[in-house]
Amino acid sequence: MCLHYTSQDHTVYHLYIMNRPAPRLLVETPLSQGISVELPRKKTHYLKHVLRLRIGAEVLIFNGHDGEWLAQIRKLGNKGCTLTAIKRTRDQTSTLSLILVFAPLKKNALDFLIQKSTELGVGAIQPVITERTAVNRINKKRLTTQVHEASEQCGRLEVPKILNPEPLITFLNTWPDNKPLWTGDETGAGHNFSSVLQNWASKRMQLNGQGILIGPEGGFTINELATLRSMPFVTMVDLGPRILRAETAAVAALSCWQTVLGDWRRNGNL
Repeated sequence: MCLHYTSQDHTVYHLYIMNRPAPRLLVETPLSQGISVELPRKKTHYLKHVLRLRIGAEVLIFNGHDGEWLAQIRKLGNKGCTLTAIKRTRDQTSTLSLILVFAPLKKNALDFLIQKSTELGVGAIQPVITERTAVNRINKKRLTTQVHEASEQCGRLEVPKILNPEPLITFLNTWPDNKPLWTGDETGAGHNFSSVLQNWASKRMQLNGQGILIGPEGGFTINELATLRSMPFVTMVDLGPRILRAETAAVAALSCWQTVLGDWRRNGNL
């Protein structure tokens, strides 16, 4: 049986394309008007076989530096795809360089934490090894892929960095004394986090270079808590009356930070 592609089919296809959001793709190419962007095989497969796009379809592309651009598919084969940048749709914006520091978790919890912290605007993700860390190895390549995909889906213009894991004490010894590191205290002795953030905001202090540290699933040891409390830049904070899983604590802390100091407030959403 021979199938024919009719003008009616063409019209239906373009109506379908016009009425759904353009997909967003992270690319490595410097972006400017008229520049050609070559996509690797995996992204080509996604456009051609998953989204079923054709030549002429439009996508949004960004590289973390040059804003977001509307692009059009010019060539589309099985091994590669060529896009042409048409116009900038959003200028690049700078974000606060909040660092999320955490002890690596098991796979599902780690996936959740990486995706949600990306959506909540962190600038960098720093794994640290504590005395009670349950997972001592992470797949940095896999986490980087998750960060890229989450950035594409949530509309971010920049991409968080995945930093190399290091021992907690090594991390603490290299943290600047004039930058705050807010640390979840599961003992209940910490300060109210919202109040701490409000106090920081009222002083109009420098916002770049802040950090949130979330402990391991078993909590910090007595020695680690003593070390943290001895650091001049550490403020132990309380995240509420209930015991939270590590990934939940991270989302709660990031949400508090966004409400008071992050781009939720700066964009007038609250």
